[in-house]
Amino acid sequence: MSLKTTVSLRVKLITGAVLASASGLLLAFSGLIWLSPLEVQQSIVQQPWLYVVILSASLLLAASISYLLTRGLATSLMALEVGLLNFKDNDFSVSIPVSGDNQLKALASLFNESAQTLRKERQYIYQRELLLDKVIQSSPNVMLLLDDKQRVIYANDAARHLFHNGLRIEGMSLSELLEGGSQELVSAMENPKDGLFSFSSNAEGHDAETWHLSRGQFLLNGQFHHLVLLKQLTRELNRQEVAVWKKVIRIISHELNNSVAPIASMVNSGRMITKDLNDPKLKLIFDTIEDRTSHLSQFIFNYARFAKLPLPQKLPVDWQSLTQQLKQHYQFELLGELPKNQVSFDLIQMEQVLLNLLKNAHESGSEPAKVSLEIKEANQAYPNKEICIEVKDEGLGMSADVLQQALLPFYSTKQSGTGLGLPLCREIIEAHDGRICLHNRDNKGLCVSLWLPYA
Repeated sequence: MSLKTTVSLRVKLITGAVLASASGLLLAFSGLIWLSPLEVQQSIVQQPWLYVVILSASLLLAASISYLLTRGLATSLMALEVGLLNFKDNDFSVSIPVSGDNQLKALASLFNESAQTLRKERQYIYQRELLLDKVIQSSPNVMLLLDDKQRVIYANDAARHLFHNGLRIEGMSLSELLEGGSQELVSAMENPKDGLFSFSSNAEGHDAETWHLSRGQFLLNGQFHHLVLLKQLTRELNRQEVAVWKKVIRIISHELNNSVAPIASMVNSGRMITKDLNDPKLKLIFDTIEDRTSHLSQFIFNYARFAKLPLPQKLPVDWQSLTQQLKQHYQFELLGELPKNQVSFDLIQMEQVLLNLLKNAHESGSEPAKVSLEIKEANQAYPNKEICIEVKDEGLGMSADVLQQALLPFYSTKQSGTGLGLPLCREIIEAHDGRICLHNRDNKGLCVSLWLPYA
């Protein structure tokens, strides 16, 4: 629609007014001639120009009055047309002046109220889109939106880091995205079905990770879109596994304590009853029972400590004081410089972890002088994000099977081991929102790496 529509409407109104006036004047003039006496009729015939002038002046006056009266209507209609054209272009910031008669004022007010409502709705939708995008971009789950040609339409930050080292991937095809990726990941992405899969990341300090892949499809603007969601389940599965072990340990500890306590009480009662007999065999029996119940109580206590690990009380820790405290228990070489930035964690729990790792390093067959401890920034490109603590030795290392099960509770290669040392370390580190990794060194020995967040 253009301004010609408004102009033609105004012309029609003026033309209608002029024609109505001309028709009225002609009827009046005809009646005058018909009803007038003969002398008046002869006068009109002798002077026709006078009546033509009167008729022309009347028509001009009617046109002028119509023009003036329709000027407000034309202005209002033109403003309304411009406003509607802006609506068509999704511009709701325009408002039109409220003028003219009551109907035009009501129409202009209604237009302005509609524009204000549309502005508020668009602002609300815009804020919701920003919030939704912020939530999606901050989600640890990988999200990919593909079109029917398997090209990426939308991806969140987790997807960019998983597939393209944090670079933009919108517009890339799925085949380009998977080039050079893990075979397990490629197979899972090319499989049209949902499911679980595991793959090893090339990043330092990452073991095999378990992921769940789910797909969805929906129709938008006449085209099918495909939504791919990847959720990492490694830590969740580990926590569920540890929770099961803790429950088993609590049940066993409870039942054993119920049996050990009466046995210890009966031993003391037996000693009191038979003290006058002074029989060496009875004394040996009671000593043996007391010794075994004491060992069993200590055994139960060690397992219960794993099952009832308290939440960490995080406080800023001085690296120099921590390393000096550790050297009082085990010999090690401190590699590199200590970080200048402090990190907050539970000092008692972290000392337990490091002492346990240093103890294992000394028992690995390595020379004490070859055991080392290093504390450094995990990623120099992004400082103040993560700290890395590494305990290395030059012992026998671990086989592939042992590495796979070393962090599981009750698993131990030592004859007198409880199998809770490394699982307790993992539990403490994960309670600090960190992670632990074990891998054999290139030459010989083992390296245990701890990653802890600064914040």
